[in-house]
Amino acid sequence: MTSLEFGSIEREIHVDAPPEVVFEVVSSPEHISEWWTDDASFEVRPGAVGEFVWGDRVDVLPMQVVAAEPPRLFSFRWCYPDGKVDDSVNSMLVTFELTPAGGGTRIRMVETGFREMGWEVAKLEEQYQEHVTGWNTFIPRLGDYISRMVSTL
Repeated sequence: MTSLEFGSIEREIHVDAPPEVVFEVVSSPEHISEWWTDDASFEVRPGAVGEFVWGDRVDVLPMQVVAAEPPRLFSFRWCYPDGKVDDSVNSMLVTFELTPAGGGTRIRMVETGFREMGWEVAKLEEQYQEHVTGWNTFIPRLGDYISRMVSTL
């Protein structure tokens, strides 16, 4: 098995909500902490630095907003090797592309950067599988959260 197989993770779901609503849910800290993290803090603007928090600050991962183009695109970098935002090192890039589709929105999430991290094959495979498992949990949770939210509007 070569590391080329661990290039990116892609997930796609359709939700019955307009792109404007979906953009808020995938880009604002108060919504992200409802479907993914336990807490998050950052400004929704390119270059803004913030953090994702799990547990009682058990895991705190710095992040940086790369693009925020409402209502169609939100991306950020995270998983920095030294645990701090550093533009000179490789990190993971997560992009949410939102496309109007059939009265709702198609959400396409892509995470890239695994091969660029310079990990040994075993670590690369382990990290990749961890992220696959994570997104397999959290992308459906994102869809469920949007459905619940829209039903109360």
